[in-house]
Amino acid sequence: MLGAASTAGWAGLSDTLFGLSGTDSDSGSTSSRAAADGGQRGAASTGFGYNPDDVAAGAMMLQGGKVSHQQGGPGGMAPSPVNVSVAPQAPNSMFGSQLFGGTFHNSRGTGFNPAYQVGIGDTVTLRMWGAFVFDGQLTVDPQGNIFVPNVGPVTVAGVRNADLNGRVLNEVRKVYKANVNVYTSLDVAQPVKVFVTGYVKQPGMYGGIASESILSYLDKAGGVDVDRGSYVDVMVKRGGAVRKRFNLYDFLLNGEIDQLQLADGDVIVVGPREHVFSVRGEVYNAYDFEFATPVITLQQALAVARPKPGATHVSIVRRQGTERTTEYYPISNASNVRLNDGDQLAVTSDRYAGTIQVRVEGAHSGEHALVLPYGSTMAQVLSQVRKNPLSRVDEAQLFRKSVADRQKEMLGVELQKLQEAALSAPSATSEEANLRSKEAENITKFAALASKTEFKGQVVLNEQTMGNVILEDGDVINIPERTSVVMVHGEVLFPNAVEWQSGMTTSDYVAHVGGYTQKADNSKIIVIHQNGKAELADSGTKVEAGDELMVLPKVRSKSIEITRGITQILYQMAVAAKLIFW
Repeated sequence: MLGAASTAGWAGLSDTLFGLSGTDSDSGSTSSRAAADGGQRGAASTGFGYNPDDVAAGAMMLQGGKVSHQQGGPGGMAPSPVNVSVAPQAPNSMFGSQLFGGTFHNSRGTGFNPAYQVGIGDTVTLRMWGAFVFDGQLTVDPQGNIFVPNVGPVTVAGVRNADLNGRVLNEVRKVYKANVNVYTSLDVAQPVKVFVTGYVKQPGMYGGIASESILSYLDKAGGVDVDRGSYVDVMVKRGGAVRKRFNLYDFLLNGEIDQLQLADGDVIVVGPREHVFSVRGEVYNAYDFEFATPVITLQQALAVARPKPGATHVSIVRRQGTERTTEYYPISNASNVRLNDGDQLAVTSDRYAGTIQVRVEGAHSGEHALVLPYGSTMAQVLSQVRKNPLSRVDEAQLFRKSVADRQKEMLGVELQKLQEAALSAPSATSEEANLRSKEAENITKFAALASKTEFKGQVVLNEQTMGNVILEDGDVINIPERTSVVMVHGEVLFPNAVEWQSGMTTSDYVAHVGGYTQKADNSKIIVIHQNGKAELADSGTKVEAGDELMVLPKVRSKSIEITRGITQILYQMAVAAKLIFW
């Protein structure tokens, strides 16, 4: 027996190694009591008498487990599983890091399958009926036998679960030739304690059952260390000899993992990280991958990364020593390219457009989708448009996604400038500071709403030269319908459509919808023509049928910079999105 001081020192050292404190582990509390009472462990606290020379029990205590003694295990005592699990690690760029999220150790099955081998300490349910009747549970003894009444010992250790009933029946038939039937099944599997060590999050001893997968035990230990551990070199040792090696990528990629029946004292060892390459770009599995050999082919790497259908080429950045080189290969040559540890792959799609597709909408009687050669112009589309009596081909509208994206970006820049101006405006008095604060709050709300604006991406066309405009894939061409109304909206009393009349001015149209609201700025009326052209109305502005009039609101602020910023944003929204709010 160790003395009190030695025992306390051993427990303290073990606490340090396993990352436990005296307040949250059984060993900490028992070691402090041992120092006080001359080495007597608190059996009432832990549920069993603890011997510091019992390393297995000590490891169990360090892991926070409780051990209860029960009859029937090897040597007459069977410790229960150590109920321990470690918080899972967050996935990162390493392929396989998503594997250990706590799913395996939280999903324990019955432990029995046809290939399960009966072990010492397992409990077998035996039912016999007919000329002799028996119904009971038998425990496999240390010699690997169960004792069948009136038959004697029957060796079952090492027998497959699928063969257990036949094995017992054969022995019973040696005594009872007929009129006795037998049914045998496994009832309770012997718990085992397995060490998990190497490059895992929390090395230690973990309890379970013999047929549990190594994935369950690795999960209990927090999984493979995502920064240092290996996913391709996991081994199970027994008595110092390697029983089995596992490559976890076989499970991740192919759903294959060998089942290995574990025993008390088995050790699962996760090796150090081996060779790594990273893949990004046009692949389904954009991760860092580990491989066991110093060199692999690009073809092998792409097999796990899974390039997308459009992928054509791979660029490789190699970092060997102090030199950094870049290479570029077509995927068709992947079998001839070798990869080394640390290589970085970028899979790209080097396809060049041979054709484009555009949509033609609005007032026409032809097809709505056209496929044209790359570099086609508006003139080629308009020549194929089948006009109807209301078509206004001369006012054709062009909408482009890239333009809409750019309009949204520019609005974001203006909104950011506006918010910065509102939040940094100086104040001379506390009353003015309060007003500035409220103004800044309102501007923040305005910016939040304005940022959700969806732009149309309209390109302003000139009737004389629009035939020369080069089209992009995905462009939408709208042929406006001939109309005889003018839309008037914005800061007017009754936004509506007004019949177009030659010679009417913008003020006349506004008068037809009830006039201006109190918030209106009657000096800022925007006329938007059907072809997308916009202009600020004055006394000489000509209004055509199909035009839109938008009356902007007044912007009141003590800051000239804020006023200018809001006005600029309102202009952008009115012209690009045909939307006003303030």
